[in-house]
Amino acid sequence: MRTSRVCIILAACTADVRLWYMQNGLQLNLDKSEALIIGTTAQLHAVASAVSSVAIASVKLPVAEEMKVLGVVLDRHLTFEKHVTMVARSCHYHAQAIRHIHHLLSTELASTLARSLILTRLDYCNSLLHGSHTSSIQTLQRVHNNAARIVLQAPMQCHTNPVRHRIKYKLAVMTYMIHSTGLLAYINPREIARTLRSSDTLLFTVPFTKTELAKRAFGAQLHLSGTHYLHSSSTAAL
Repeated sequence: MRTSRVCIILAACTADVRLWYMQNGLQLNLDKSEALIIGTTAQLHAVASAVSSVAIASVKLPVAEEMKVLGVVLDRHLTFEKHVTMVARSCHYHAQAIRHIHHLLSTELASTLARSLILTRLDYCNSLLHGSHTSSIQTLQRVHNNAARIVLQAPMQCHTNPVRHRIKYKLAVMTYMIHSTGLLAYINPREIARTLRSSDTLLFTVPFTKTELAKRAFGAQLHLSGTHYLHSSSTAAL
């Protein structure tokens, strides 16, 4: 019953959006539209038999298992495992291409190619991977190590900065910049009732959540308390 009511509300909202588009000389491309239901295993099991399609702007769209949005593959559980697989495959392709022509390149040029073709893919939207399975992070770490070995012609024991640290750093900087500009009201510093040793530390209040899926939405609580180079300065950059 609740699922049906939500679908009705969604259909009404998207119909209004489509009307606004038409009034402003725009049009939704429904042929390229997809629907994806995201939730916990229990939630997805509850709606699996009840919802096979979703009415969007008066058009019924089948529910997909995954969806690609701005280059990021979203799955129903938000594990991002298929996205990681896609990124790793693309990076390995470019890494092998650089390996084949490495003898024709200087170390500086090979490093430039690796940064533009491999590291940019590893860093693109990597903040979404905070809280992902360890296996997914390790897959990207192997890609990162492989690229470093190819560029530097280093042995297999060569390792680079952990990918997980790159994810945490980007989240920390983004959270700091959002807080300093005041764009998102729900990201607020923690209110401390009495004076503590951490009173002058930039800590944030994280809403209470019941599931691990919901907790990942507020992963930006992370380690800002220990990121002194962020909360002790007035500016920060990625």
